[in-house]
Amino acid sequence: MSELIVMLTHNDVTVPNALEVFTSCRDLPVKYWGFKDHGLEPAAMKQLVDVMKANGKTTFLEVVSYTEEECMRGARLGVECGFDYLLGTLYFDSVYEYVKKTDLKYCPFVGKVSQTPSILEGTVEEMLAQEAAFADKGIYGTDLLGYRYTGENVDEFCADFVKGAKHPVCLAGSIGSEERIEKVKKMNPWTFTMGSALFAKNFVKNGTFRENLEYVINLL
Repeated sequence: MSELIVMLTHNDVTVPNALEVFTSCRDLPVKYWGFKDHGLEPAAMKQLVDVMKANGKTTFLEVVSYTEEECMRGARLGVECGFDYLLGTLYFDSVYEYVKKTDLKYCPFVGKVSQTPSILEGTVEEMLAQEAAFADKGIYGTDLLGYRYTGENVDEFCADFVKGAKHPVCLAGSIGSEERIEKVKKMNPWTFTMGSALFAKNFVKNGTFRENLEYVINLL
């Protein structure tokens, strides 16, 4: 069954009160938590990772960067802060060579990812070929920005990629409704991310972040 990664991010930036939000929800039955490399200073990021791990959580850093220099900076930050997983970055051999000498598990983007907010371009065949090449290198998994896809038949595209992938797939971005959650459950990727939808109160209109997260947990 797919696991939810709760992202303490809103509009692609880590929220300034991320530690407070996590603390208010740390007792809930969600093991996977993460945030982005923008919004908090490195010292605050490390503190948040330490608190998450002290509460038995598995941690994810998402890096939406497109240059080799920026992607390497994100990877180094992931290692220095003690994250368990690195989601995102465009794939570069140099980044993987660095990451594979550490305990950080790497899940780079597949396809042509660009712009802010990110969009995804390409064909499912091209992306599965890329994913197979990643798998052959020993890379842990991939980060699929499925619902940022610019092509047609997005649900079918996501399902075909998840079904054809050799290694774990994290379906990331724009999963913010009950209808979409039901579709993702049927696709059954390894994980999927959710952040902005919880802060925007998509599920419990006047509720807290915790109440929205509880609602989503019950859907799963």
